[in-house]
Amino acid sequence: MPPSFRPADSGAPAPVPVSFGQALRYWLRLGFLSFGGPAGQIALMHEELVVRRRWISEGRFLHALNYCMVLPGPEAQQLATYIGWLMHRTRGGIVAGGLFVLPSLFILLALSWVYMAYGHMPLVEGIFHGIKPAVTAIVVSAALRIGTRALKNAWLWGIAVAAFLGIYALALPFPLIVVLAGVVGYAGGQFRPAAFAVGAGHAKAGGGAGAALIDDTTPTPPHAQFTWPRFARVLAVCLGLWLLAIGGLALAFGSQGVYTQMAWFFTKAALLTFGGAYAVLPYVYQGAVEHFHWLTAPQMIDGLAMGETTPGPLIMVVAFVGFVGGWTQAVMGPQALALSGAIAAAVVTFFTFLPSFLFIFLGGPFIESTHGNLRFTAPLSGITAAVVGVIVNLAVFFAVHVLWPDGLGGRFDLASAVIGLAAAVALIRYKAGVIPVVLASGLAGLALRLLT
Repeated sequence: MPPSFRPADSGAPAPVPVSFGQALRYWLRLGFLSFGGPAGQIALMHEELVVRRRWISEGRFLHALNYCMVLPGPEAQQLATYIGWLMHRTRGGIVAGGLFVLPSLFILLALSWVYMAYGHMPLVEGIFHGIKPAVTAIVVSAALRIGTRALKNAWLWGIAVAAFLGIYALALPFPLIVVLAGVVGYAGGQFRPAAFAVGAGHAKAGGGAGAALIDDTTPTPPHAQFTWPRFARVLAVCLGLWLLAIGGLALAFGSQGVYTQMAWFFTKAALLTFGGAYAVLPYVYQGAVEHFHWLTAPQMIDGLAMGETTPGPLIMVVAFVGFVGGWTQAVMGPQALALSGAIAAAVVTFFTFLPSFLFIFLGGPFIESTHGNLRFTAPLSGITAAVVGVIVNLAVFFAVHVLWPDGLGGRFDLASAVIGLAAAVALIRYKAGVIPVVLASGLAGLALRLLT
């Protein structure tokens, strides 16, 4: 443990230094317990790292969190990477961020295999028949939750409505909507700065927990101080890894091969996940379902249900997308469908999360030099408002496919409507957890299938 990590003088006893092995065991445990979406994951880390273990102070924790919130990518995973890096250098960040994802990947691989191999069985079909409307309710709940926080005035409401119409009525690509919203936000920041100002977004969760290992006044350790040579090395290594990986896929499978296309597509997706996984799902849908035809719309809904009920960031649903795409395309041959899917899931996960590590290792030293000064920008405010409109579009898309499974001119699925309404009431009115709602909806779907 570097000497600079000894906390400043305080009335409370200081925690003992944490070895790399101790930290590794904690990050592994967190990877299996990180349910509840980003809010729950961040709350879990705060309770454990700030309050109980006192590895990091409240101020330093929130300072790192505010930086992660302005980045594209899963903020909870990036926060774990940041704290791991601050404590134990680059290897600490890799372990913390990697273990946040790997348990979820292996669980999703197993569930995806069961889904593809046995999903046609009546038992499994019945469960997913109940889960689909619950997923629709979850997306509606997410839109309400984010909208309540983000849409504070008529300007931001206007951006949200324009984003919904742009993607729903005009079929504008999600990246274009993000760029336009950022431009509008920047202009709004110049002419209506009060309307486009964004607060930190996370209040302090409680009073001080005593002296921390990394305290408010603890000097920045040498490895976290900015230098241009280090900046260049990090950039070169990450870009080198990306080029080596995508180049290897292109050589092995061709530039138009499924794995190569997935690598490029999910690299772009990773750079567009402002506002969380729900914001980028429409983009993933546009590419994976409509353009590349790696999976169907109902399969996309089922994958989101799996992502909601497994530990790790929700964006891990892309591993399911990759697995199904690799399986359906039979990249490794018709006798190796599971292998094709597993390789695709690993490729997708690598290219989705590599940018997150780059942002932390590259930007962390800047942030460590600006304690208490990080602020959100007006363009981010505009993008966040647009994200609400995009999520509403996702909810409409799911509702149409769930309630009218044969198309808008076909039959109306009353059972799905009842399950979806009950799930929405449980989530929005009674603040029920996502996992109990999904499980109860799956059981309801199974019961209906058995009765009919």
